[in-house]
Amino acid sequence: MNTQREKYCVRALHCDYRAEDETVYETLKRATAPLTRAWEKLKAAKRIGIKFNQDYAPARTPYFEGMRQQLVSDQVARAVVRLLREETGAELFYVDTTVFHHDGSPDPVDSTHLAPLMREFGVPYVNADIPPFGVYQVPGGGQMFRQYVLPRTVMDADALVDVQRMKNHAFMGITLTLKNLFGLMPMREPEGRSRHYFHHLVRMPYMLADIGRLFNPTLNIIDGLIAQAGQEWGSGEGLARVTNTLIAGDHPVATDACTAHLMGHNPQADWLTEPFHRDRNALLVAAEGGFGTVDLDEIDFVSEVAPQPEGTFYSIMTDPLETVISWRRTTCEQALYYRDHQQEFIEKYAGEYILLQENEVKWHDTSSFLQQSRRVLSGDRPDQAMWLKYVDPDEVEGEHFEVYERALADIAARGL
Repeated sequence: MNTQREKYCVRALHCDYRAEDETVYETLKRATAPLTRAWEKLKAAKRIGIKFNQDYAPARTPYFEGMRQQLVSDQVARAVVRLLREETGAELFYVDTTVFHHDGSPDPVDSTHLAPLMREFGVPYVNADIPPFGVYQVPGGGQMFRQYVLPRTVMDADALVDVQRMKNHAFMGITLTLKNLFGLMPMREPEGRSRHYFHHLVRMPYMLADIGRLFNPTLNIIDGLIAQAGQEWGSGEGLARVTNTLIAGDHPVATDACTAHLMGHNPQADWLTEPFHRDRNALLVAAEGGFGTVDLDEIDFVSEVAPQPEGTFYSIMTDPLETVISWRRTTCEQALYYRDHQQEFIEKYAGEYILLQENEVKWHDTSSFLQQSRRVLSGDRPDQAMWLKYVDPDEVEGEHFEVYERALADIAARGL
């Protein structure tokens, strides 16, 4: 167990969602004040990147009483920039990778909701989907892949600030500061990968643990003025939650563990326990790999707000449990079949992406972008997973196939 001196630090303070900008700023300043390790790094930084959760199609963005329901609010974004400006001498930039435009523009697009506010502050935008990129080895060898292609601008920054809404996610159960880092992954090919490649059963929690370790944000902030239950990007109707809180921590996993607790979830829970219906708890996976902790006793956690009653926050079940179990089992089986027959696939599909289902390639292309949902591509076997893989003779990305072995063993041990 960590000693008191080594404990991660997280603070959750009350802040009314209708509060004026000055109150939000003062609350955030008070929440971050005890985070001495974070401030030591931030104050020494010359260049700080900020990853806001703020990119979505404007016409489909839900609002609650005039406030974006699932994206960081103007009030909190304004407070973050003001705080960094007043407490550091660093050059600031904000960074994102949008799924809505792939024209390679270095400028923010219409889905970049905070662009007007950032222009007001003179904070420039960095599109993480355009070069330069670098290949970065995960310390310790990685939990899902050995290495990742990442935006060099972010990796060269002296510190990263991670700002996210409090919300549930139909696939991952929760989407907090760790999941927010997924928005920094380049999709531009040939260097990058489409969202489909990583947002994949079994892979996703381990991949998030890997990029959490690589990006390793210095300051982590949860905008909980209002929040979202059920799922991300649903209709939003009836899913808004008024939680009146701001949360700040010096480690993404510890921050998210405390936030999950305040949402009424057990941060040490795992697959098949609410809200983790589809896949493993990425926070627990990261902690198992030595990155952070989900044990609140190992966190210097102080909160002015009480945890939400059980059931206030939840993840919707998008598919029957039997289907999810089948998808998980067959994902693992296809991954291990590929491993065991890799040379055969290399001879036919080297340099291409393949979708493997029931030991057969059902789709292949030089691009990882799927033009149809796997639900459609699966044809008359919708219960059988389609495993997406880049066929590389050198297996440079270094996928850890033992993850699939362990997942299969877990399914068997549960008698599923």
